[in-house]
Amino acid sequence: MSDGEPVAEFAAPFGQQVQLQDVKMENGVRMMRVRIRERSRFTVFDIDPATASAWGRAMADWAAATGTLDEGADG
Repeated sequence: MSDGEPVAEFAAPFGQQVQLQDVKMENGVRMMRVRIRERSRFTVFDIDPATASAWGRAMADWAAATGTLDEGADG
């Protein structure tokens, strides 16, 4: 498994740092690595493209439904 190519990195509330990486597993399968750092603790998920797509849609739908997004913000 490779270390992964950076896709995105951003700060989240409460001092969390989120990193997204494109990772190629030893068997050639590509996964999205989601790393969330909170102080000295790390949470890591390796997810497949279908899961990444469903997760991304659910998060975007939720964010839009809150009615609090700045229309001028990137995203």
